[in-house]
Amino acid sequence: MELNALLAALGEAVIAGDPDRAAQLAQEGLKAGHPPLTLIEEGLRPGMDVVGERFSCGEAFIPDLVMSGKAMKAAIAVLEPALKVGQERRVLGRVVIGTVQGDIHEIGKSLVGIMLTAAGFEVRDLGVNVAPEQFVAAVRETDANLVGLSALLTTTMISQHNVIEALKEAGLRERVKVLIGGAPTSPRWAEEIGADAYGENATEAVHIAKMLVGAG
Repeated sequence: MELNALLAALGEAVIAGDPDRAAQLAQEGLKAGHPPLTLIEEGLRPGMDVVGERFSCGEAFIPDLVMSGKAMKAAIAVLEPALKVGQERRVLGRVVIGTVQGDIHEIGKSLVGIMLTAAGFEVRDLGVNVAPEQFVAAVRETDANLVGLSALLTTTMISQHNVIEALKEAGLRERVKVLIGGAPTSPRWAEEIGADAYGENATEAVHIAKMLVGAG
């Protein structure tokens, strides 16, 4: 398949949320000798951008975004080994993200992680019910410059503050930006607890993350 057609097909596979097709096309691209970075940046990412735009406009929904994220990850899994022996993908920043202690809501946090990965960030997703010391350890391990804290319950909002305090105590607060989100949170709450920013939804969170790391 000619390169432009392959790139378009990769984008369509992401938009359709078809992991098998995306992985197959990625393999085909490698066999044809196309640079893996080109396949990611000019094929997969534009497809994810389309889905993100549709989601923000109400034309796509959470299941669509999740499946598109799975398709992109399936293709990247095929391409990553080739990236490591060739040209490296430009990384906008390193993110540690998780739902804070006491809260087990997964979807919103996962959507933000998917969108950040698609945008060019390296993301360590710690999952749900994440203790402050786990965030601290992950920041140290990954040399992250951005921390994303999700809270979907009013009773767990305070855990976002606890993570920020733990980062201060560990001497890490000055080297990371903290972005919070979740239904009960707000820009005012972000200011109150000393976070750097608040993101209302996944699309906005990616835009803000880029600005926080100087890539927006």
